[in-house]
Amino acid sequence: MLDYRIETFLVLCECRNYRQTAELLHITQPAVTQQIHHLEQEYGCKLFRYANRRLEKTEAAETLELYARAERLHEQSLREQLKKKDPIKKLRIGATKTIGDYFLAKYIHRYLHDENHSLDFLVDNTERLLRELEENQLDFAVVEGFFDKNRFDSILLHREPFVGICRCDHPFAGREVSIDELLSETIIHREDGSGTRAILEQELMGYNESLSRFHRRICISSFKVILDLVREGFGVSFVYNVLADSDPELAKFSLQDDRVIREFNIVYLKYADQREKISLFFGEEPLRDHP
Repeated sequence: MLDYRIETFLVLCECRNYRQTAELLHITQPAVTQQIHHLEQEYGCKLFRYANRRLEKTEAAETLELYARAERLHEQSLREQLKKKDPIKKLRIGATKTIGDYFLAKYIHRYLHDENHSLDFLVDNTERLLRELEENQLDFAVVEGFFDKNRFDSILLHREPFVGICRCDHPFAGREVSIDELLSETIIHREDGSGTRAILEQELMGYNESLSRFHRRICISSFKVILDLVREGFGVSFVYNVLADSDPELAKFSLQDDRVIREFNIVYLKYADQREKISLFFGEEPLRDHP
């Protein structure tokens, strides 16, 4: 059973305020302080300090938080197993939009062929999925974006080219284009917090450029709408190859001397060994080393 003081510690990690922590937990502020002092004595380290009147976590608190979140996830799984009276195995999985809508279907079908398997499946941007992992709302997520490897463990699932897309009759179709040519176009991109946008912004930084330098920008959270706008000639975009190949009315292009390959990673809380659940969904392939 997770110590109630650890629960208090995790709430304080999130809100960084003793008063708010007390209100959320319906206890007094001195009780919060006392519980944190007990943990500091137990582990022999300082967990919080004030910097410019703001409560900050110490390095020791960062480490304890990672272990505590993993332990809370394990306890949650244990409680569910102990109270279950049926053989149904349930997974809670998240995926970013390209992966969820265009890549994972075969794995979902295979997993659900077993009538004893149940699934909660969330498709959203990388930022939301990582937050759901930390809040113990997901067992693992499959993302193509960046994540903090100090807070999450991961297993490589797949490598996929990241390509430009345009109308089939667009001057870019089938070509390598210069960064100056690209910037003269309307760029259609994902919202802030999405892995696809983060990758595009990183690639532009390699040319000392940014999204603000484009002739016109259109921000869309739906890949379906993005593909439709590109197909109708409203601009160009960058997506994963699996998505580009899904529409025969679109052509691909690339930036000169820049072939971008990105990883699809299975991500889960650090110190929370989820390999059994991952293999239940994917089989053993992702658990093997990739070249």
